[in-house]
Amino acid sequence: MPKSAYDLPHNPTRPTSPAVVRAVQVLDAIAAAPEPLTLADLTRLTGAPKSSLHGMCDTLVQLQLVKRLPGGAMALGPHVMGWASAFLAQTRITGEFDALWSETDAFHDATVTLSMLEGAEVVYLACQNGDRPLGVTFRIGMRLPAPYTATGKAILSTLAPDEVGRLFAEGLPPRLTRASVASVAQLADELHTVRATGYSIDNGQMREGMTCFGAPVFDTSGPRAAGAIAVSYLTSEIDAATGQRIGRQVRALANQLSARLGAPART
Repeated sequence: MPKSAYDLPHNPTRPTSPAVVRAVQVLDAIAAAPEPLTLADLTRLTGAPKSSLHGMCDTLVQLQLVKRLPGGAMALGPHVMGWASAFLAQTRITGEFDALWSETDAFHDATVTLSMLEGAEVVYLACQNGDRPLGVTFRIGMRLPAPYTATGKAILSTLAPDEVGRLFAEGLPPRLTRASVASVAQLADELHTVRATGYSIDNGQMREGMTCFGAPVFDTSGPRAAGAIAVSYLTSEIDAATGQRIGRQVRALANQLSARLGAPART
């Protein structure tokens, strides 16, 4: 079954609707797939009987949550865009990031991203892609394993160590590159360094040849980061002194965004 935020354990004190949970699992599977999925694909991925999925998918098509392509394969439908737009509009951090970006001259030659943590992944809320050939184009809604990204490390550094341990109790996700942090213990060491310096470094852990610097963004809710920003460069452009300068700059930009969100001043 595909990983879903709605793969819920049985809890009689928190009843759920199986039909709604299954529908979300279907949508998650379609969203995560690089290609449109057939009914047989969905049966394999969700473990649900083809007969029940057939009626559910017909309903999702009628609601424009799913669109059926020639040949019968299915992709996400246009209705989900309305939800995505509403979510971003209601997420204050996104609006403040856009406003700050329009006012600052920082990093306009680089790729800058804004993310939030969802489970063990980061979800990208805003992206300003630069002209460098990084080999990856960030996009809104993109998800990546938090331990291997600069924004993920930045946010994880604001969690209590035992909470990080629970997130990765079964180990880290599959590594994305040879440089990806290899164990929960190594991740804990990295997060300790992030707390000490105030910024994180993805040294080719998400994409070989790319180095990213991230910093947590806070709001009024407390010491846990509401999100994080990151800036990405070609690794060939970064030496030790340049990395330290960029790290301090990205932390300063994150502090500015935090102030706009009402967070107390941080050093």
